[in-house]
Amino acid sequence: MKFTISGKNIEVTDGLRNAVKEKLGKLERYFTPDTEIIVTMSVEKERQKIEVTIPVKGNIIRSEQVSNDMYVSIDLVEEVIERQLRKYKEKIVERHQGGGNFRKEFLEKETEPLEEVRIIRTKHFGMKPMYPEDACVQMELLGHSFYVFRNAETEEVNVVYKRKGNTYGLIEPEY
Repeated sequence: MKFTISGKNIEVTDGLRNAVKEKLGKLERYFTPDTEIIVTMSVEKERQKIEVTIPVKGNIIRSEQVSNDMYVSIDLVEEVIERQLRKYKEKIVERHQGGGNFRKEFLEKETEPLEEVRIIRTKHFGMKPMYPEDACVQMELLGHSFYVFRNAETEEVNVVYKRKGNTYGLIEPEY
């Protein structure tokens, strides 16, 4: 596997580089040798964050983990990616797709079944057109972390969501 390791507000020491390669190197059994793993470590105040991105045949396997210790963040991110890989494998096998960057042995090996996704509630509601700023206010009034609305300018269904640092994000459809 090919590692691209970078840091924002942190010097990537040999110790951190070795910890990343050792921990994420365990994923080697899943991928072909030419698979690229992009790792970005950053520090903001007490938050030690690691982001790992693995491009795989038209998809991306990605995880971002935060703790107060970079080595703990590295451990957490490896666990999450391994779980994502098992889910992704089930999807590939179920749809009889080619494995792309995955090793043949990984795809053929039997695994324990994953918990199936269960939708336990469906909501229906009318959406009157509003501006994204108004949707943010409505979201705050409801105490939610996201809000679905019809954008008054574009007439498209959009989503506003609360981000870290008391900021907001807007999701718009792309066709």
